[in-house]
Amino acid sequence: MYESRAAALAVSLLLSGAAAPVFAQAASSSRPPSPAAVLGGPVAEVVEEAWDGPPVVGDYLTLAPALAPLPPGNRTHDVRIDVVARELEIAPGVRYKAWTFGGTVPGPVLHVREGDRVRFTMKNRSAELVAIDEPAPDSSPFLRQVVEKSLQKGAPVAVPMPHGMDFHAGMVAPNDKWRPIQPGETIRFEWAANYPGVYLYHCSQAPVLQHVAMGQYGVVVVSPREGYPSDAEVDHEFVILQSEFYLVENEEGGWVLDFAAAMAKRPSQVTFNGHTRAMIDAPLEASPGERVRLYVHNVGPNDTSSFHVIGTILDRVYYEGNPLNELRGMQTVLLGASNGAVVEFVVPEEGDYPFVDHEFADATRGAIGRIKVGRPRVGPDQEAH
Repeated sequence: MYESRAAALAVSLLLSGAAAPVFAQAASSSRPPSPAAVLGGPVAEVVEEAWDGPPVVGDYLTLAPALAPLPPGNRTHDVRIDVVARELEIAPGVRYKAWTFGGTVPGPVLHVREGDRVRFTMKNRSAELVAIDEPAPDSSPFLRQVVEKSLQKGAPVAVPMPHGMDFHAGMVAPNDKWRPIQPGETIRFEWAANYPGVYLYHCSQAPVLQHVAMGQYGVVVVSPREGYPSDAEVDHEFVILQSEFYLVENEEGGWVLDFAAAMAKRPSQVTFNGHTRAMIDAPLEASPGERVRLYVHNVGPNDTSSFHVIGTILDRVYYEGNPLNELRGMQTVLLGASNGAVVEFVVPEEGDYPFVDHEFADATRGAIGRIKVGRPRVGPDQEAH
């Protein structure tokens, strides 16, 4: 028995030694990354305001898969993302009354840099009919892209409900900053982007499963202060969010949340960027030999994602989007609910390159997209292997 325990210990030591190059580096990031790290912030304010303007305000807010370019250096971002209810399509013929941040599911992609600050404002406008289809010329890039590119064909509805905001990228007291607010109220608070990564944000109102399943989520991409080692080699950047829906058709022909199915982890649809056709009808594009970077996040709210790009190797993966967590030569990246990664690869030649959740029940439910490289040699509806 002593020999078997000794052998097991030896194997454990060998395995921990093999992992040391990655995890020893990662351990060093458990402290604030620099003396400039900001922990906490001013007490949040809850006020009543007469704001009836655009529900999304900010220069670095986009509709996935787009990512706003960042100028050099650090800055403070003034960001507004209001809560609005919208009837949306998430698959052909499947429309439901979504609870949203900003008017789409997922909500806007916010791009900041490590060391930036965010001054955040959110009004709970769930009791209002909020139109977003005619944005002003100087409005957020997100709103213009919704009009031009969204497949969700949104229409305003009113569903009064308390809502809150939880940014995974922030280091603050949740009972203060993430507190829910009532319809008509506005919350303002600040947080700092201390760590790089691909971070989830979602509604903080209980039951959180219900609010996330109804559509209240998005991501913040926090780029490293010094960039990624491969920045100079990247030709294209895109944002991909995977998420599950739990909908059932009612007697009136509409679709509503099936909370029992959500509790049992039985999704009706699994999507990339909020629609089963989003990444098929509007594929990502690249040229042969180019390097593609994807900011991938698995929202969940319940299941894992085995993210896989067919026809290439994920030769650089920064797990959770942190450059200290670098992996090489991956065929698939396993992401739990609320895990993200920066995934890079080269598309070697002309053709169509599908990407899927390799848990194929999810791919069959809609978690499939494609990268169009030059002129495709085969059709987009080829069966994923």
